[in-house]
Amino acid sequence: MQLTYKTITGKSYAEFKDRGSKFHGYAFPVRNAEEIKASLQALKKEHPKAVHHCYAFRLGTDGLQFRANDDGEPSGSAGRPILGQIDSAGLTNILVVVVRYFGGTLLGVPGLINAYKTAAADCMAMAETVEKNVEAMVELEFDYSLLNEVMQVLKQNDATVYKQEMQLFCNMQAGIPLVHKEASLKRLNDIHGLEVKLLS
Repeated sequence: MQLTYKTITGKSYAEFKDRGSKFHGYAFPVRNAEEIKASLQALKKEHPKAVHHCYAFRLGTDGLQFRANDDGEPSGSAGRPILGQIDSAGLTNILVVVVRYFGGTLLGVPGLINAYKTAAADCMAMAETVEKNVEAMVELEFDYSLLNEVMQVLKQNDATVYKQEMQLFCNMQAGIPLVHKEASLKRLNDIHGLEVKLLS
């Protein structure tokens, strides 16, 4: 069972030029489909005159959530090479978009593969990578009076709180590192009045 994964800490950028065409490579840390969509929309606003916004992403650690998109370039000449670079860097929870401005000269499929591959590799090389724990996602519902007790268990087990609504009744989504999953769930389930739902 995989307990950790590698991703990037923030957005990064690099540029590659070939025979007049400009390739702008962007890498984004992403956690879900909504974040991928938002990043793509932001780039389309930033580069409205670009011919192609080719991209690839990989999410999670099961190897099943990924996509490669050629966005109008010849099939297999853009998205796949970008995904190949993500995989050879061993990264996940990442979106890489290469925005192309056509320079008037056709590059041919080998030229395109090289350009998209290079722009993707270069922008990832500019990013800072980090090793993170693979987490089990839980949803917790509890009365505000239990907050300290709940937070104590999460802190002691290196959990990350992703979402919280604090009123009289609290709702929280947290990620618990798999190494601590069993122990944490046992302790959380021991807290009287706390509802624990395992999301993943």
